[in-house]
Amino acid sequence: MSDGATLAREASSGDPAVGLRAVRALRELADRLESLQVANARDHGWSFQEIAVFLGVSRQAVHKKHGSGGSRRPSRRED
Repeated sequence: MSDGATLAREASSGDPAVGLRAVRALRELADRLESLQVANARDHGWSFQEIAVFLGVSRQAVHKKHGSGGSRRPSRRED
């Protein structure tokens, strides 16, 4: 299961096994995409606060999930 349209269709399946498997795959895909785009934003100089606004979460949530030593930016005081 890797095609997004297929996963979306399967997520609404009447078969719980198919639906739940698709939901799990979509969640894992969303997590990978979020990590990729947070790293992209950080590489472009965005603060955790700016990223949090777009993700609809707190700055602390973004920092906790994506800020643990993985920053590719030069050291500076965290905002």
